[in-house]
Amino acid sequence: MKKFTRILSTVTAAALMAVTFTACSNSSSSGDKKGSIKFGTNAEFPPFEYVVSKGVIGEFDGIDMAIAKQIGDDNNKEAKIENMEFDSLLVALDNGKIDAAIAGMTVTDERKEKVDFSEPYYNAKQVMIVKEDSDIAKAKDMKDKKIVVIQGYTGETCVKKLGYSYQSFKKGTEAILELVNGKCDVVVIDSATADKYVKDNKGLKIVEDNDQFDNEEYAIAVKKGNKDLLDQINKSIKKMKENGKINELAAKYADAASDDSSK
Repeated sequence: MKKFTRILSTVTAAALMAVTFTACSNSSSSGDKKGSIKFGTNAEFPPFEYVVSKGVIGEFDGIDMAIAKQIGDDNNKEAKIENMEFDSLLVALDNGKIDAAIAGMTVTDERKEKVDFSEPYYNAKQVMIVKEDSDIAKAKDMKDKKIVVIQGYTGETCVKKLGYSYQSFKKGTEAILELVNGKCDVVVIDSATADKYVKDNKGLKIVEDNDQFDNEEYAIAVKKGNKDLLDQINKSIKKMKENGKINELAAKYADAASDDSSK
């Protein structure tokens, strides 16, 4: 009886191993995603990131969100989004709350001291949004005007360097509302987002000053020393640049950020 029991146990164990091996083989061949990449963003920056009822990743949509999803797909991982205030992103990276930050983030020397940046994926510049009858034609004309910026954005840094006083808001939509309602004279913000806001709000125009505002590069930030993730991101960005995917996304989302985006 004991001998039969041992034989039965051996046969049962072998059968279980076979089933397990088959299940593992089927799982691997099905292309199931292994792990995830948690991207931090500030979904107040159309057309790069904003909130809709159904986006490319959950409720989040935009150029950056589509890029994040592609990076996840390229690396057989699920792209997840953590929405937060823009000036909390680098802190969240440092404490491990997120794996990467993608939020129309401009590469600066100050930020490079805190994080490692991917290859740039988009070029932009700062512009001024004013009412159509405004007399502001250059950055110097903002002196003694009521200036509004978005907290933590590059526009705030630029205005601060000019030595002008300003008021900051956490959301771009709030800043634009101040201008539309006549409570400020100018909003300084990134060009791509400025295009969207001017298109959505009659009576506004964009003023450029190429002598004062330099071109900027957007990139994805990771925690310093996270070379493995940085390499994965860079490989995907390189592919998207070469096959025209990023240009395609920029064109697609130029008019896509609707008025239903998060306010």
